[in-house]
Amino acid sequence: MTIVSVSALTLTGCGQAGQGDVDNGDGPAEITMWTHSAGNPGELEVYEQIIADFNASQDDYQVVTEAFPQGAYNDAIVAAAAANDLPCLLDMDGPIVPNWAWAGYVQPLGLDPAITDSLLPTAVGIYQDEVYSAGYWDAALAIFARQSVLDDNGIRIPTVDEPWSLDEFDEALSTLQDAGYDTPLDIGAEDAGEWWSYAYSPMLQSAGGDLIDRDTMLTAEGALNGPEAVDFFTWFAGAFEQGWASDSGTIGNEEFNSDEVALSYTGVWNAMDSLDAVGDDLLILPPPDFGTGPAIGGGSWQWGISSTCSSPDGARAYLEFSFADEYITEFADNQVVIPATEGAAEASEHFSSDGDLRPFVELSQRFAVLRPETPAYPVISSTFEKAAKDIMNGADVGSTLDGAVAEIDTNIESNDGYGF
Repeated sequence: MTIVSVSALTLTGCGQAGQGDVDNGDGPAEITMWTHSAGNPGELEVYEQIIADFNASQDDYQVVTEAFPQGAYNDAIVAAAAANDLPCLLDMDGPIVPNWAWAGYVQPLGLDPAITDSLLPTAVGIYQDEVYSAGYWDAALAIFARQSVLDDNGIRIPTVDEPWSLDEFDEALSTLQDAGYDTPLDIGAEDAGEWWSYAYSPMLQSAGGDLIDRDTMLTAEGALNGPEAVDFFTWFAGAFEQGWASDSGTIGNEEFNSDEVALSYTGVWNAMDSLDAVGDDLLILPPPDFGTGPAIGGGSWQWGISSTCSSPDGARAYLEFSFADEYITEFADNQVVIPATEGAAEASEHFSSDGDLRPFVELSQRFAVLRPETPAYPVISSTFEKAAKDIMNGADVGSTLDGAVAEIDTNIESNDGYGF
C-alpha cells in the first residue's frame, strides 16, 4: 500500500512519521520513504507506480511514502535527524548531499556501479569520493530567443560548438536595446535563494573564477576574489547599470513569452510555456562563453539512504528497481526534466533525438557543472547570493568579494575543514 499525504507533517510529528523502517514480524519489512514532492502530481504519480510495482514484485519489503511540500521538507529532515528518527529513504537537492553526508544523515549509497555509471554525472551525489545519492533527472539552463528577432537584427545564432563570445553577447544586448527592447535580457535576478548560485556561479566559472578552491575545498581565496572573479562581477554589475538586465521582472518567463525582452536566461521547466507562446520561432541556445567555455548549473533532486535505516538492503533493492529507463522516462515527460540516462532520453517524447527539447540534453551533457561538493556549500551559497546582490545594487566589487571570501573561510575553519 502506498500512502501519499499532500500536506506536510508538523515538525513535532516527525517522530511518528519517520521510524526508519518497521519490522512486521513474519511479514515484509516496512521501509519509510520521504519526498519533497507534495504539490507535484506528475512526479508523485510516477513514485506511486514504482512503489506499487516494487511492492508487488517481491515479499520481503513494503515501501510506504510520505510527501512534504518542498518549503517544509528540509526542516522536517533536520528535525527528524535531531530526534534520531529519519525515514529509511529520503530525497535531497544535489548540492546539499555533501552536507548531509558529513552530518551523518545519509550513508554511502552502495548501488550497483553499473547504475550510477549510466547516469549523467550531475545526477550522482559524491562526498569524499563516495557516492551518497543518485537521481532520475537533471535540469538545465539555456538562453531562449526568437530566431526572427536575431535574424532581423543581424545577430549570429550561436551553437554549442560556436557559442557567443562575451564581446558578441555584449554586442547583441546593445543591438537589441537599440532595436527597442528597453531591457533586452531577462537574467532572472528577481528570484532569490539557491537560484543565484545555480544560475550565476557557472558564469563565474566560465570566466575562470569559482566559489571555492576545488583542489583543497578549504578556502575561497583566489577563486571568488581573484582577477577573473572581479572581471566577471564587473561585467555583471555593468549589465544592470546599462539596463541590459533588471531585477524588477516577474519570476518565470512571462516577459520573454510576451516579447517584452528579447533573450531569457531560464530553465527547462519554462520551456513548454515558451514553446506554446513562440512556437517554431523559439531557439534554445547555449550560454555565452565568458572566457574558458560555457557552463551551466547541474545537480537536481536525488535519493539516498539514511544512516539509521535498519534495512539498507531493502532500500537499495527498491532504488535499483526504480532506476529502470521506463520510470526515468516517465519522470522526464511528466515533469519536463532531462532524463539521467541516454536510454530514457531516447524513449522520451520531449528529449529523444528528434524531441522538441533535445537541445537541453546536449547542453547538460556538454556544459553542466556541479556546485562544490563540500559540506560548506550551504554557507557558500548564501554568502555568494548576498555578495552578488550587493554588487548588482552598486557595492564595490573587490571589497565585497573579499568580504565573502572571509565569511566562507571563517566557516570552513570553524568546522575543521569539513573533513578535507
